[in-house]
Amino acid sequence: MIYSPRGVEDILPQEALQYKWLEKEASSLFSLYGYKEIRVPIFEKTELFQRSVGKETDTGKQMYIFSDKKGRSLSLRPEATASIVRAYLEHNIFVQNREWRVWYAGSMFRYERPQSARSREFHQIGVEAIGEKNPHLDVEIIEMAYLFFKRIGLTNLKIQLNSIGCRKCRPLYEEKIESLLKKDLKNLCSTCQRRYKYNILRILDCKKESCRKIIKKLPLIENYLCSDCQAHFKEVKEGLKKLHIDFTVNPYLVRGLDYYTRTVFEIISPSLGAQNTFCAGGRYDNLVEDLGGSPTPAIGFSIGEERLLLALKKEKESFLPQGSPPVHIIVIGEENYEWGYKVANLLRSKEIKTKINLSFKNLSSQLKRANKEKIKWVVIIGEEEIKKKKIIFRDMESGEQSEISWEKIEEFSEKLRS
Repeated sequence: MIYSPRGVEDILPQEALQYKWLEKEASSLFSLYGYKEIRVPIFEKTELFQRSVGKETDTGKQMYIFSDKKGRSLSLRPEATASIVRAYLEHNIFVQNREWRVWYAGSMFRYERPQSARSREFHQIGVEAIGEKNPHLDVEIIEMAYLFFKRIGLTNLKIQLNSIGCRKCRPLYEEKIESLLKKDLKNLCSTCQRRYKYNILRILDCKKESCRKIIKKLPLIENYLCSDCQAHFKEVKEGLKKLHIDFTVNPYLVRGLDYYTRTVFEIISPSLGAQNTFCAGGRYDNLVEDLGGSPTPAIGFSIGEERLLLALKKEKESFLPQGSPPVHIIVIGEENYEWGYKVANLLRSKEIKTKINLSFKNLSSQLKRANKEKIKWVVIIGEEEIKKKKIIFRDMESGEQSEISWEKIEEFSEKLRS
């Protein structure tokens, strides 16, 4: 028997319904803010991601890289932002639209250690807004994410916020902490020792206690922000307060990709334990220029669908949609299936999900099966019902039954649909 590779999972029908539900709710809400769906390739030239996320970042080192038949280096996408910026430039979107708003959903790939709600193939929903530098857009982006989680029923969430400055002020801070960390370099974990050389800000985000003791001695980045970054961050915080959206400023929040600037944020669920972030984003005002375009501000976020579903399940399982058809037709006697199909087709024509049981087991066995599958309603059709020109309708939750005549089935189906 051949099993799936480590780090990837089958999404079975019940789970697929939950992913589809999340994406449908996201599409519905994001479209109200003017976002349109985009679908980008599942693989790109490796150079695109190395120039955007950073070759030495954790994400950069976790990429799936392969060569095509002509020896060109390609990579499965580890995230979608770089692909969307590439599409923005390749299709000259900036000529037609000063501001471009898109949302996406799909698989991403990173070679990391599989654990709960973290696989090597994982799924993200995200938005990108390119072309506007106004801090009120930062506020709107965070508000939109917050409202999405409220919309799907998640209540146990916290927003963490920070500003990591821009290319004008951040180098001064990086130089400062580089000099301060130099004497403690040997006491940092191996990951932070690598980050010291390639991505020093990421050290601030380390969760290991030995590193935390050293990090807490460092000055905070907020004391090094230029006046423009300070003003921008102040507007973001005030905007969120006016919308009554609670947040906490986390001075150690930096995010793991090289392209972030100014506002960064995470939305976490305390119920998820150590890996508690299910939504993260921020500004990337230099990425369009870094990939060959003109200086263009941008901001976005991504949602990890696996972690979000896990957070929902921990809060309340009933938030998630159920996949079984609400109506289950039990036909007693093979010769009576003609009538079963007539009723099934009528209900389906009314957009009522209906399953007809093709088992020849007795009524008791079929009712047990329907109950096990959490079927809401059962229609029973046997020889006696056909003689009376009626069907039996049974509510599986209450156990109540009623008889409905043939001529009233269509009228009944309308009530059932509503």
